[in-house]
Amino acid sequence: MEWKQLLSSRRWGHAKRHEDTDEARSQFQRDYDRLIFSSPFRRLQNKTQVFPLPGSVFVHNRLTHSLEVASVGRSLGRIFYNKLKKQNPRLDEELPLMSEAGNIVAAAALAHDMGNPPFGHSGEAAISRYFTDGDGKQYQNQVTAEQWSDIVRFEGNANALRILTHPFSGKGNGAYALTYSTLAAIAKYPCQSIAGHNKANIYTKKYGFFYTEIDTYRDIAQELGIEKVSDQPLVYKRHPLTYLVEAADDICYSIIDLEDAHRLKILSYETVKDLLIPLCNDERLEERLKNEFEDNDAKISLLRAKAINTLIAECSEIFFEQQSEFLNGTFNQSLTDSLPPALSATWNKIGALSVEKIYNYESVIQKEVSGYKVMAGLLEEFVPALVNNDTHYYKKLIKLIPPQFLHKEDDTYAKIQSALDFVSGMTDLYAVELYSKIKGISFPTIS
Repeated sequence: MEWKQLLSSRRWGHAKRHEDTDEARSQFQRDYDRLIFSSPFRRLQNKTQVFPLPGSVFVHNRLTHSLEVASVGRSLGRIFYNKLKKQNPRLDEELPLMSEAGNIVAAAALAHDMGNPPFGHSGEAAISRYFTDGDGKQYQNQVTAEQWSDIVRFEGNANALRILTHPFSGKGNGAYALTYSTLAAIAKYPCQSIAGHNKANIYTKKYGFFYTEIDTYRDIAQELGIEKVSDQPLVYKRHPLTYLVEAADDICYSIIDLEDAHRLKILSYETVKDLLIPLCNDERLEERLKNEFEDNDAKISLLRAKAINTLIAECSEIFFEQQSEFLNGTFNQSLTDSLPPALSATWNKIGALSVEKIYNYESVIQKEVSGYKVMAGLLEEFVPALVNNDTHYYKKLIKLIPPQFLHKEDDTYAKIQSALDFVSGMTDLYAVELYSKIKGISFPTIS
């Protein structure tokens, strides 16, 4: 693959490339702005990151997480460009769009969680479980094997690509019209679902597009010269900038989950400090913490910033030094899994402790279990209503679904997708409220 083709200002749904006529923004900065002002992005403020949505103590939600990932991603892309420019002073003449690498990564990072359903990864699992173990099993014989694979392995990454490219009714055809490069950088697992969950390759650990978006991704890959691995099932290699989006996400959630856990008094100051100090690369840091700070939250904030800075520097160096492998599609692990031994030991220790102390914390598990119940309850109402639509009750339920999610196709797969588009787009709070009302737990009022 070649950078000259991988970096494209052409927009999805448009035949030609767009020149930068706006004095304030490049095409890729426009991508970022379009996402910031979009409804799916704003809804992330009421979607869980890890901990239940906050009371008096602030913790991160999907929106604040995505903003931070975008910030780290921009730094990773910008450092890579600066290294290339230092190596080749004629870079801007030969590859004029390379200076936008940071903006492409930032925009893709901003959108990376837009397809996630309510309640985080437990929401994804709950959707899949409804079809594997619940009432949804009855629809297996009404769809193809490829379509069923989508349904029983619902994937937020694939859903993000769908949200950004699918012509939802009444919303305009290709309303987001993001650049091809930004769309490709979002797709961490550029394969269809029947090829996904194969951990032999980094690009097939999960999957990146639904059956309905196969032609969409083919078009993206052809425009950018992304190398195809196989046609049946459809698998592509990653766009190289996807590794930077992934690294930004890994860095943010791993480090900032520690900060949130400290604020919630799940982890002590000493525990978090001992984990972050080895990543900070600052011999005077412990002295500064002792002499310049009294507040432990402020100390953790400094440690977090220093640790993230070190990880950005290391990941950008790996990406620069191994550039040929990324372009050949032969780099088969994440950047954070490629950290030098001095850092990887601490990085792995953080991951192990996070699983033990944070992701299995009581309130986190309670949220996940509640999410299972709410998601299953919504699906058991709306899926049969859309598939059957043969009773007065079902017809009433369908009136609760916004028209944009009601597709013209009449097959079972399209009807199930309508339900999944609707339910996966909900915020945690709206999902709980709607579940309570349609189940008769609470009664609606006129506001």
